[in-house]
Amino acid sequence: MSPGVQIADPLVSACAEAQRRAANYLLGLQHADGYWWADLTADTTLESDFILLELWRHPPVDGIWNPPTRELIDKAARSILERQLPDGGFNIYAEGPSELNATIKAYTALKLAGMSEHDPSLARARERILALGGLQRANSYVKVNLSLFGLYPREHTPSIPPELMLLGNFIYQMSSWTRAIVIPLSIVHAMNPRRPVPAGFSLNELFKPGEPFEFPNNEGFFSWRNFFLKADKVFKFAEKRMWRGLRTTAIRRAEQWMLERTRYTDGLAAIYPPMMYVIMALDLLGYPKDHPDVKEAERQFFNLLVDDERGFYFQPCFSVVWDTAIAAFALGESKLAPDAALTRCADWLLTKEVRRRGDWTVKRPNVPPSGWYFEFANEWYPDIDDTAQVLLALSRARASSGHDACVRRALTWLLAMQSKDGGWAAFDVDNNWQSLSAVPFADHNAMLDPTCPDITGRVLEGLIASGVERDHAAIRRGVAYLKRAQEADGSWYGRWGVDYIYGTCFALRGLRAAGESDREAYILRAGEWLRSIQNADGGWGESCASYDRKTFVPAASTPSQTAWAISGLIAGGDTTSNSLHKGIEYLIETQRKDGGWDEKLSTGTGFPGVFYLKYHYYRHSFPVLALSDYLRTRNGAK
Repeated sequence: MSPGVQIADPLVSACAEAQRRAANYLLGLQHADGYWWADLTADTTLESDFILLELWRHPPVDGIWNPPTRELIDKAARSILERQLPDGGFNIYAEGPSELNATIKAYTALKLAGMSEHDPSLARARERILALGGLQRANSYVKVNLSLFGLYPREHTPSIPPELMLLGNFIYQMSSWTRAIVIPLSIVHAMNPRRPVPAGFSLNELFKPGEPFEFPNNEGFFSWRNFFLKADKVFKFAEKRMWRGLRTTAIRRAEQWMLERTRYTDGLAAIYPPMMYVIMALDLLGYPKDHPDVKEAERQFFNLLVDDERGFYFQPCFSVVWDTAIAAFALGESKLAPDAALTRCADWLLTKEVRRRGDWTVKRPNVPPSGWYFEFANEWYPDIDDTAQVLLALSRARASSGHDACVRRALTWLLAMQSKDGGWAAFDVDNNWQSLSAVPFADHNAMLDPTCPDITGRVLEGLIASGVERDHAAIRRGVAYLKRAQEADGSWYGRWGVDYIYGTCFALRGLRAAGESDREAYILRAGEWLRSIQNADGGWGESCASYDRKTFVPAASTPSQTAWAISGLIAGGDTTSNSLHKGIEYLIETQRKDGGWDEKLSTGTGFPGVFYLKYHYYRHSFPVLALSDYLRTRNGAK
């Protein structure tokens, strides 16, 4: 950018100054080893589940918890209670409405922590639960967890039979995170533990009179839903009469699978729910408390705990590779990062490349291992989105050695992970058996791992930035997929970020990288949609409620979503509109003095409609990228 241009255009000058401060702030967050790592936070359900796990691990004796456990439970209870809403409920995303399952979990945890059901806080929570349908309307995982303690009738929970392990590769038709949850949970459920609760403890007050216990079936007699409901009854009948040898074989097979996948990783799948169920499963399988596998499972689980000046809360997992790749790419695009900082980052990223075969090899047995996972260690589960983002980072940050060979391996793996429809999913290929979404325990809304526009767009951008030609068959198939996936209003769905702003941004970035003309009608339509949803303050914001309503739902502007919209507009060919300029002005005006931004809302997605995430560096990294995109266009580049 020449000095003359900056003087001629005050907005460009202000943008360049904001970019410089933001890049310096982001550089200041880099760890000495080269990575970036922020907290990843969610809702109260993690702390609520923790109290239930402590009931399992260290049940109170004569109603009294041992002192170390009592201290942790008190901290968890305070953390939960601080987030109660005025109507008595608990939500699953910031400024969202009360949600039934989160409120049931919180009520249970607080009551276990010693609060009386007559306490005003619990009384308000109970009223909210009953207004939302009562305990009978909870999702299957809430019911299963409570049934382990006799707090919900087992006959009204879904069967989770370990015999699934005996059905060949059937388990690999479930998403990677679902199988990691379901397999240890199937051990726990099959062994029907009936763990004790404090004397006189119950949740009977949460059952709503007249509300049925049966699983809902809104799809009719001739439907997959009805088929699986009938199958569930068969499993329940068979559990009482099943050959003991068959069940024993299935449990041992599940145990072997589970333990195998706790190697070379920070816990099973490196995420909270399966890590919790592994602790329970090992206990029921008779592993002594001092067994190395038990001690390691507990160590990995408690590594997710934050208990310091920031507060008391559990992270659902660690997002270090993801945080690092986004920050490095944004800084690389800014051209303001010292080469030494980017080289240090690239060297660290190369140490995290997967070199072992994981679950993905079931469908791609002949592909050499590569790719990157999300966390510090998760060798069984490299994911496509992280791999694409790391490739983007490595296109701007060069490692000291081994760089080119690593990129070639990653490209081979990433190209091989394209699904038949031309898109890319998160962990697996062609993981799209829609019938499985009708299984009774599939109500976490993430039974499958289908292709999605946001990942597909990022993969296209990552492949092309790494040297894949635009006329490559995989690129053309990816473009065709995005064209088919576009919504009628011009937007794209975002599976892993909230929501249509996210999907539209990364679809447009991928299409631009693939060489699609910004004069194409469908690209123009996407830009028009982005401009049409801009907030009056110049920023963009979208509520997690978009997932529930299946259409865009506006929210207060956020730095991350504003950055996505700006990057999307520029990728779609908009370099001069008032909307674009107002968006840049919003980022400049809301920037803190230290160069960072504040953001209260959740803009990351775990399970749509069920679990949302707050990535604490999104608000810093993506604005650097957006400001850099804008300055590049003002300098005459595309």
